[in-house]
Amino acid sequence: MHKTTRFRELLHSPQLEFLIEAHNGLSARVGEEAGFAGLWASGLCLAAQYGVRDNNEASWTQVLEMLEFMADASSVPILLDGDTGYGNFNNVRRLVRKLEQRGIAALCIEDKLFPKANSFLDGEMQPLAEIEEFAGKIKAGKDAARDRDFMLVARTEALIAGWGLGEALRRAEAYVEAGADAILIHSSKATADEVLAFRSEWGDRAPVLIVPTKYWRTPTQVFRDAGFSMAIWANQVLRASLAAMQRTARVLAREQTAAAVENEIAPVSEVFRMQGVAELQEAETRFLPRATRSDRAVVLAASRGIELGKLTEDRPKTMVEVDGEPLLAHIVAAFKSAGVHRIHVVRGYKKEAVALPGLAYVDNDRHETTGELHSLALALDALDSSEGATYVCYGDVLFRRHALELLIGNESDANTADITLVVDSHWQESANLGRAADFVSCSASPTRRAYAAPVKLRRMHAALPEEERHGEWIGLMKIAPRALGAVREAVAELLGAGRGSRPEISELLNRLVTAGLEVQVAYTAGNWLDVDSLYDVIQAGKFGGR
Repeated sequence: MHKTTRFRELLHSPQLEFLIEAHNGLSARVGEEAGFAGLWASGLCLAAQYGVRDNNEASWTQVLEMLEFMADASSVPILLDGDTGYGNFNNVRRLVRKLEQRGIAALCIEDKLFPKANSFLDGEMQPLAEIEEFAGKIKAGKDAARDRDFMLVARTEALIAGWGLGEALRRAEAYVEAGADAILIHSSKATADEVLAFRSEWGDRAPVLIVPTKYWRTPTQVFRDAGFSMAIWANQVLRASLAAMQRTARVLAREQTAAAVENEIAPVSEVFRMQGVAELQEAETRFLPRATRSDRAVVLAASRGIELGKLTEDRPKTMVEVDGEPLLAHIVAAFKSAGVHRIHVVRGYKKEAVALPGLAYVDNDRHETTGELHSLALALDALDSSEGATYVCYGDVLFRRHALELLIGNESDANTADITLVVDSHWQESANLGRAADFVSCSASPTRRAYAAPVKLRRMHAALPEEERHGEWIGLMKIAPRALGAVREAVAELLGAGRGSRPEISELLNRLVTAGLEVQVAYTAGNWLDVDSLYDVIQAGKFGGR
């Protein structure tokens, strides 16, 4: 059912219905959760939440913008307190069309002059619009509505202005004749006598709404017995929140500790709930085309990097700054940009210097006598048993997001490899510079055909003959969940068998290939940088483009 239809049914309900004031998305959601079947977008409160007066100081477009948030945050119909319609009949026509576009169910306009002033501020001094002119606004508004269920409520301020019951009835009659679907009769008296007298004389010519802000002491049953259609609690939510904010701010200013108010305010978890964070988290699992939330990364960063000299006297290589940030920060940013947020860092040399926030740390306190495989073993032992993929990289390698995206696939795909490596087809540069490199021999060379069918690793070795080389492993790989157990076992076997030796990850991968695991290769051309020297640090500053 459309919100307009639901509001029309509320308006013609045989019982007294209630609307609660809302002035933003959060208060709209609060009102709906409290059980209200409809909301009143109060002009006073909309202005107040902007910090301006209820004198049309907030523009109608600003009101529209907030209404859109309110309509998105709630599923119940909203009646806008549209002041005088923000201008003449033409402004009302445009306003109605824009309200319909934003899913607002109904509009209430009042018979005062633009710019309006709040009814409770010298109400008797405020002039009223000519009946014919205001009736023209009503006709224009109803004519502009494309939805026949869009309701227009005419609010007469005759009682507020002191013009008496007769004038209020005369105006209400003219407004209904012009097409108004209901009348809102307003009063600033402390008792309900005026509105009750109006309701008695009016009869059943059209539904009547009231706003018992001033005559709040009147029992609600009186309104039911009188036959009013709707009662609007027009500003209580804003006033309650204002009192709470003022009280909390005073306590914090006086006590200078959050402990003084923490037990009196909503927990942050409640804010998240009202914002719909849980729905977003659920949607991420269905719609994000990247790594799932259970994926995690391991960064092997225990070594010093002695070749960098004084740069690593008081920090490991992974904390050497590149473009104003440590190498590790660049690596973390690349993973997070691809949706991998659970990151474990294996630290060793000067481990206290590796302290970026939001990361999990594993310490290799034997880094001086062990190698990268021992660091990997420590990291794998620290991982939980979640079903996500495990990404592994070195702590001194910069890579653009493209290189990481080569690894990210559908973890539920039965054809996903056990292990996938990113391999640079431009291996000659490392060979020409005499760099230590992990060269690979694969089932296919890096041609166009290699992108159409899976390419498998055959062997990895730093001294691989040139005629067998198809590329250089960049130090970045993905381990599928089903292969993690086999990797753990192979790591343990290598570390146990080679007592006193320092086996490398290349030996692990060769062993896994021999054992029958499917180790695939994803070719890239560049898009990474191995930081091994002072020259590399300078080049890394130009790398950019995470």
